[in-house]
Amino acid sequence: MKTYFRLLSFAKPIEKFAIPYIFTTLLAIVFGTLNLALLAPLLQTLFSDTGEVLKPLGAQPSYLDVMGTFKHYVQYCINSYGAWGALQFVCGAIVLSAFLGNLFKYLSQRIMENMRVHTLLNLRRTVFDNVMNLHLGFFSNERKGDIITKVASDVQVVQFSVTATLQVVFKEPLTLIAYLWWLFAISPTLTLYSLIVIPVSALVISRIVKRLKQQAAAMQQSASNMTSYLDEALSGIKIIKAFNAVEFIKNKFHSENRKYSSITRAMARRQQLASPVSEFFGVSMVAGIVLYGGHLVLNKTSTLSAPEFITYIALFSQVMRPAKAMSDSFSNIHAGIAAGERVLGLIDEKPLITDVANAEVLNDFTQEIKFEHVSFAYNERQVLSDVNITIPSGKSVALVGPSGGGKSTLMDMIPRFMDPLEGRITLDGHDIKNVTADSLHGLMGIVNQESLLFNDTIYNNIAFGKKDVKPEEVEAAARIANAHNFIMDTDNGYQTNVGDRGARLSGGQRQRICIARAVLNNPPIMLLDEATSALDTESEKLVQEALNNLMKNRTSLIIAHRLSTIQNADIIIVLEGGKVVEQGRHQQLMQQNGLYRKLIDMQAFNAE
Repeated sequence: MKTYFRLLSFAKPIEKFAIPYIFTTLLAIVFGTLNLALLAPLLQTLFSDTGEVLKPLGAQPSYLDVMGTFKHYVQYCINSYGAWGALQFVCGAIVLSAFLGNLFKYLSQRIMENMRVHTLLNLRRTVFDNVMNLHLGFFSNERKGDIITKVASDVQVVQFSVTATLQVVFKEPLTLIAYLWWLFAISPTLTLYSLIVIPVSALVISRIVKRLKQQAAAMQQSASNMTSYLDEALSGIKIIKAFNAVEFIKNKFHSENRKYSSITRAMARRQQLASPVSEFFGVSMVAGIVLYGGHLVLNKTSTLSAPEFITYIALFSQVMRPAKAMSDSFSNIHAGIAAGERVLGLIDEKPLITDVANAEVLNDFTQEIKFEHVSFAYNERQVLSDVNITIPSGKSVALVGPSGGGKSTLMDMIPRFMDPLEGRITLDGHDIKNVTADSLHGLMGIVNQESLLFNDTIYNNIAFGKKDVKPEEVEAAARIANAHNFIMDTDNGYQTNVGDRGARLSGGQRQRICIARAVLNNPPIMLLDEATSALDTESEKLVQEALNNLMKNRTSLIIAHRLSTIQNADIIIVLEGGKVVEQGRHQQLMQQNGLYRKLIDMQAFNAE
């Protein structure tokens, strides 16, 4: 129940929907059940001869006695206008009742649909917002397909569960009570006899749907796995074909698909069994009532008349409809609760890196970035150990060293993608933990080895995240990034769509658009992580020129292995095993004949 009430909270303000829903549903139930109740006076009018029809009117019953009041007015019409006039009155009342019942039913369903859409809007917005706020480490540990499934399909399951539950706990029980009220009004004895079917049916159905929640959770997890396999297959299709792994990937997906289908079939068997079982009990009970009630009518052992008995059977046949609806809804509720727990688990995930209370806003960078006794570890693996470095404003600083030395980790700490376990990082003397993330990121431009573009136009990729950008500003940024000429050679210039992840462009073109994006942001600090390592010689030259333009009059931190990228850096910092082992300019480090000289000699040897 705790899970359900948390999900229901996303429908706030719930009174906006609940009050009109309750009002319209009550009226729909009243007029809906009244249609069948009016059969008794209708049949009484049709099957009575004139002598039996004319009776003394008597005192008017209480308005709480709906059946008695209606019979009173029917008798009044018979006495005043004859059987034909009474028949017209009864038929008119049935038509009016049917119209009002269906009108209020439509209004209640429309209100519930508005509530369902409103709940989905709030739930999906909350889930997506929380995912976007999570730290980068979360995405390294979670499968992307699992996150996509929770945001997309699981949320869809939850919204139907919430609305279905409201109908189960409000509409269907009230409908059942309304029918039972009419049944008791016609014949209390027969109704008490007939109620045996309800607890028996409920017991059997509860046993049928008992395992649905566990099966629903397994089904949603299996769907997440298939989404992950599909995402991996589409992203790595070139590698899959290159390594002749098509059949391996197919078998992997098909195995999970078979598992999903097996769980779905098992759930369907249980869900589909509930409805026939309840219907069987209902029909069996109707047959029993016909047998028992018919005996009472034929042997004159009850005040129950033939028209009332027929009306009773018609009403009782409808009793199982809300009971059946409740049994069907229980299976959907179990699936919804299971999906809701997965969605709420994602909402409850808290980012490890957040702004502190009263965090500072930095609008400029003028002095230096300092690492003071910084250490960091992934689980138990030490990545950085007591790092002390200074990056002066306006200087270009290169990080070099063997793979796994901690270069990328050190760079990721500056925009606070992760925080050090020990020590601190300051920017112009301000501990970056006390600075707002937005203002910190606003001071930095980042160009990674993986040139990530979005499935949009070249123009929108360069202007990404910015409002009110002028076309001439975008073009100026593209010129600095050596991208303008090739952009103008595309089909639609700056309005050319780059495709998924920029697939319609070459690696060098993608990288230059990423550089143009960083140029347009005009940050004082640039973080360049292996920006040219994946490029061919010609593309590298063009990108390197773009990078040189980008780094002018800016503070730059560069990770690169190629000599052409780092030899002109103002400071070169050599990292090995998470520690700073050498530091200086290119010529100084070459003369020291240490690790840096060794790396340069290895690169020169490999080039030969």
